[in-house]
Formats: sequence, C-alpha cells, structure tokens
Amino acid sequence: KRFLPSLLYNSGRVLSYTVIGGIAGAVGSVVGFSGTAKSVVTALSGGFMLLMGLNMLHVFPKLGRLAFRMPKGLGRKLYAGRNRGRGPFYVGLLNGLMPCGPLQAMQLYALGTGSFFAGAFSLLMFALGTVPLMFAFGLVSSLLSAKFTHKMMRASAALVIVLGLFMVGRGLTLAGVSVGGGAPAAGAAEAAKISGKVQEITTSFENGAYVPISVVKGIPVRWTIRVTDADLNGCNNPVTVPQYGIQKKLVPGDNLIEFTPRESGTVTYTCWMGMIRSTITVVESSSQLAAAPGGTQSPF
Repeated sequence: KRFLPSLLYNSGRVLSYTVIGGIAGAVGSVVGFSGTAKSVVTALSGGFMLLMGLNMLHVFPKLGRLAFRMPKGLGRKLYAGRNRGRGPFYVGLLNGLMPCGPLQAMQLYALGTGSFFAGAFSLLMFALGTVPLMFAFGLVSSLLSAKFTHKMMRASAALVIVLGLFMVGRGLTLAGVSVGGGAPAAGAAEAAKISGKVQEITTSFENGAYVPISVVKGIPVRWTIRVTDADLNGCNNPVTVPQYGIQKKLVPGDNLIEFTPRESGTVTYTCWMGMIRSTITVVESSSQLAAAPGGTQSPF
C-alpha cells in the first residue's frame, strides 16, 4: 500500500507525457515553430521555474499568490468517493501540464519531430527515465521526519532556481543572445577561404562540439558541415543560427549552409536546445581572419 500512490502517480505522469508528446509531434507536422517562438517558450519556462523556486523558499510572500495550485474543488473531486484510490493517478495526468523547464524542452523536441508517433515515443522515453528518481523520492519522503522533509524542500527549491536560470539562459541563446557557460572547445576558429565571389569553409564535429568559424563580411558563405552517423544525437541536431534565421537538420555526410553576413561581429550558433554553442566571427576583410572563441562540448 505504501508504494501504490507513487505507482499510480507515475503511471498517470507517463501516460500524460506520452499523449502530450504525440499531440506536439502531430502539431509540428502541420505548423512551423520558429526559433523565436522556441526561445520565448524556453525563457518563459525558466521564468516560471524561478518563481516556483522562490515561492518554495518563501523569499517573497506575495509570490504565493502567483503559485500554480490545483483548484480546491477539483482536488476534492479527485480524492472523493470512487476516485479516492485513483487520486494520485489523476494528479500524475495533470503533471504533464505543469510549467517545467526540462519537460518543455522535450515537448519542443517532440514538436520538432513532426510526427505523432516520434513525439509520443520521445516523451515516453523521457518519462520512463524519470520514473526511478520520482519513485525513490516519493518513497524516501514518506519515511523522513517533518524537519528533514523541510530541509529537502529548501534544497529542492534551490535546485529549481538553478534549473530556471539555466532555462532562461538557454532561451536567450536560442534568441541569438550570447551567454556564458559550457566548456570551451580547444583550438582556433576555422577560417573561410575566398574562392571567386564566395567564401567556402568545411568543418566537422570535434568530440561532439561545434567548431568556431570565422568569415568575411559581405561575401556569400558556403559552409559545409561534414558529419558521420556516430557524430549525431538528439542534442546536437539540428543546428540553428538564430541571427540569420537558419535551422539545419544534419544528416550523415556533407550538409551545406549558405548565408551572407552583413555586419561584422560575433554571431552565436547553437543546437536546437541551446545547450551546445559556438561562434561565427565576422570580420571586415580577409586579412583579419583570426581565431574565434571556442564552442561548447556536447553532454553526450
């Protein structure tokens, strides 16, 4: 009986995530989702997580008014009469609608699959991956004293705030705003070579990292990213260059990206999640082609 509520809750959560993932994938098959929209959703998710964390710490009492709470009437219905034993399952179903940064990131991924089945499968795998931790947390919390539970809540609040800040940073990155973080890749930037009226450059992944490049302003760029099947994973593909409105789905082999830089400076390019970042340094003339800052290592 001690395990049943946690089992019901996680069953509802897995079902909810899977269905929402399928719906997101189906929507993605008919509706385009711009990089700007992704950055806004990601940043807002991070903002909600910050508010939730601060509210859990009771830093600003007035934030309690903004907290997401289940309506009292709905809560009574979920745990009343015939639903009494199934209440945790229904709460798990509603969990899929909560503002949660990692969950929103996976929902964006499901949206990008453009397929009901691929979207549902991606969220199913995500949900199943979190079940052991959630199950263990529910079990342990039921065995702890009230005093220790309070300390765990404060630690959880701090973690939520950190994740919220991370999500806001990712949102800014997806919007083309360069933010700190990540382990820089070693070595100088790859410099483009001017050939006639275009400049060409070929790069490949280095230990899962994006390679920084440098190009000349005003000359069309033909950028080839050469990858193998082993290089690609769900985190580093597709590649986006928010400032130029580019999103490129990579496939094994040569992948061509074309653009013309109109202004000098540093342009960020990133994975679809904003976790792996690198730079395109745009210089005034070919004589200025030089090293650019490093990219960030993939967590995979």
